[in-house]
Amino acid sequence: MTSGSATLPAATRRSILLLSLATFSSMAVQRICDAMLPELSRAFAVSLAQAAQVVSVFAVTYGLAQLVYGPLGDRFSKFGIVTFATLACCAGSLLSVFAASLDVLVLARVLVALAAAAIIPISMAWVGDNIAYELRQETLARVGLGTTLGLVSGQLVGGLVTDALGWRWAFGITTVLFGAVGTLLYADWRRQQATPLAAQAPGEPVLRPGFIAQALLIITGPWSRVVLAVSFAEGAAGFGVLAIWASHLHDALGLSLTASGAIVALFGLGGMLYMTVARHLIRRLGERGLAMAGGALAGVAVIVLGLTPWWVLALPASLLAGFGFFMLHNTLQTNATQMAPGARGTGVSMFAAALFLGQSVGVLLAASLVARLSAGTVIALSGGVLVALGVLFARALRRRDAMMQAA
Repeated sequence: MTSGSATLPAATRRSILLLSLATFSSMAVQRICDAMLPELSRAFAVSLAQAAQVVSVFAVTYGLAQLVYGPLGDRFSKFGIVTFATLACCAGSLLSVFAASLDVLVLARVLVALAAAAIIPISMAWVGDNIAYELRQETLARVGLGTTLGLVSGQLVGGLVTDALGWRWAFGITTVLFGAVGTLLYADWRRQQATPLAAQAPGEPVLRPGFIAQALLIITGPWSRVVLAVSFAEGAAGFGVLAIWASHLHDALGLSLTASGAIVALFGLGGMLYMTVARHLIRRLGERGLAMAGGALAGVAVIVLGLTPWWVLALPASLLAGFGFFMLHNTLQTNATQMAPGARGTGVSMFAAALFLGQSVGVLLAASLVARLSAGTVIALSGGVLVALGVLFARALRRRDAMMQAA
């Protein structure tokens, strides 16, 4: 494990930068189809619901594939898995460019989802293996900067390129992006193979149980259950309910869909702003402070966004919601890397699966509640949940630290 010095070696920083580019690409390709659905519906002469398969089938495949990569990452080179997954995304994106029917395009998206599912969780697990715990949270924030930028860029680039050049060009851009990043990753992976970048920390157990044993090790761990439960709830209240923000702003405040989408994009921008100052906040607040302050800031901002009658307030509310949310999320990510050091790939993949499952449940729950309550009320309720999660997780961290000191 890398020494806990103030700075990381140049080779490590270069690897982290490449992983950040990979996570950017993975998140961007998830969101790139959102804005092009009307154009795909027209191009293939299908309904909007049919065209939406390129999003829904991708999401299901991506979520299920999470659990496959954890055990692989625990047995093979994590950096190598990210490298070849990125190159596989390049091949799937190229197939998307030349798709002659919606069925072929959906198949291409499935291939991309199968590969892209490895990139973010296995990148996190690599950081967990190679970065000392005291530097891990700020390092994950650097990798997360790519993820958050991809969240914002995917939707914007997909819409802009589709309008200006056509939907095939959008997939052409992702093909070039994955190809370039994959090539750089491959070169760095070969360098790591020749000169190992990091070694396992002395005294840290190296376990290689089977997948079932790995999963049981994580699920039965009391701290692992806390992290997974909070991650599930965070995915539901945060990323899940986020899906109805734009429609609420459009219906309740009379904004255009373009303006509503731009305001929602500020959520991702807020996350990016947090990533740029994460190093200072982590040192000033610590894990408990980040969880408490992040949940409170995100929750209050979401409540304001859900209940305000003035669209101007929605602008800072969305930005601050993203900033606070990623304060909490980054803290969860760090703890996910330490749930099972000897089965870190499986642990982080289970964390990602819990988050993704929570997001899916959150979307369905929000959609059903909107039929009974207003969208604004549902959004405000999710803000309350985020405040509670921040408080509960901060208290759980305090109890964990007290037990560690007593031991």
